Amino acid sequence: MNNLFLDTGSTSFTEFVGTHAPGLLPRRFETLAAPVGDQIPHATTIIAAVFADGVVMAADRRATAGNYISQKDMEKVFRTDEYSCMGIAGSASTGIELARLYCVELEHYEKREGRTLSVQGKANRLSTMIRGNLPLAMQGMVVVPLFVAYDTDRGGGRIFSYDVGGGPYEQTNFASIGSGSLFARGSMKKLYREGASAEETVLACVNALYDAADDDSATGGPDVSRRIWPSVAVITDEGFRRLPEEEVEGHVRRVLDVRMADPDGPTAPLR
Repeated sequence: MNNLFLDTGSTSFTEFVGTHAPGLLPRRFETLAAPVGDQIPHATTIIAAVFADGVVMAADRRATAGNYISQKDMEKVFRTDEYSCMGIAGSASTGIELARLYCVELEHYEKREGRTLSVQGKANRLSTMIRGNLPLAMQGMVVVPLFVAYDTDRGGGRIFSYDVGGGPYEQTNFASIGSGSLFARGSMKKLYREGASAEETVLACVNALYDAADDDSATGGPDVSRRIWPSVAVITDEGFRRLPEEEVEGHVRRVLDVRMADPDGPTAPLR
């Protein structure tokens, strides 16, 4: 076996491939003839919230290209390792590619070092990869992920958001990204409760996505006729778990039952 592959010289899979086979990596520094931001599908909206035993991430399923709905059942939440996942907003193709490469990046580090990166290390490694996409982001192919993880050292969930330059910003309690993030975050301000259970937090996130879809045309609400429900993942000390469709449907129907009587949904009690 070639000694090159026995000692890669780096814990970064991306750096290794970039040195020895750069043609296999996406051309992140290629200059485009014209901005294409409105011509390619974009993903929206992602929300994450910490609960008593971990962290929840939920996303709508719509992708848009300008005013056109390009896909009704897009997957935006990706498991990155046993205790973390990321959601993508922005350029869909670039975001999916970034998520897949990031999964390999974490796996490569673990195999080489015999241990996993710390949660802060995972957040910083993703930051570096986002920064590599900056030239394309300046031409409209922006991808801004939301990263969540269960920190086994701290015994709780953590949330990191990013800007196009890659800067990781740790968020407290909850965070949202995408075109509907403003409305989702406003909804969570009235529904979020510290120390809530996983089920209560999932229900709050589903309500927040419903509110986002109510005011943002790029965010898709639950599609009852096609049985397309939000993507929901829960991470605890037992690891990553994607909620099955039937379980998510149950939460969505609870929300719809309330909205039939009160279209604006539940409100926070005044104190």
